[in-house]
Parts: sequence; C-alpha cells; structure tokens
Amino acid sequence: MSPSLSVVADNDLKSARTETVAERVRRLQAEAKQLAKDHVHALSAAIMHAEAIAAEIADGGDAYPPGIRDLARRFVEDADARVQTLEAIAARQ
Repeated sequence: MSPSLSVVADNDLKSARTETVAERVRRLQAEAKQLAKDHVHALSAAIMHAEAIAAEIADGGDAYPPGIRDLARRFVEDADARVQTLEAIAARQ
C-alpha cells in the first residue's frame, strides 16, 4: 500500500513584505560590488599564475631564446607590484 501524499502550504502571503525599489537598488549595488571584487581577485590570481610560468621560462636556460627569457624576467619583476596595486585599490572600495 503506498502512502498518500498531500500538499501543505506554509506561506502567509499577507505577511510577506515586498522589497522597495531603493532596497533592491542597494542590494543589487552590493552584489555588483562583491562580484567586481571577486573579479579583481581572479585577475590577481591569473597574474600570479602567469608570473610563475614566466619565472620558469626566465630560468629555462638556452631552451628559450634570449629575448623571450628577458621578457619573462621583466614580467616576473613587474607582476608582483601589479598584483599589490590591484589589491590595494580593491581594498579601498
């Protein structure tokens, strides 16, 4: 014998408060700011990952052409400062 099922609603629509336009704007702005912050952190992580690859190339010896090793070395020198700048600016928000 299968059990009988019934639907029970526990919603009191009269007490449900709708969000005002101003509240919705504030909520959406807060969400957008958080998403932007997450995006900046993703950019920082990507730069740090690229920096690790560039360091490998810079230290790769004669397998890589000298011009490429030099570019990679300069990228490594610059990447850390760029990440710190990104994070410092993001922290102000």
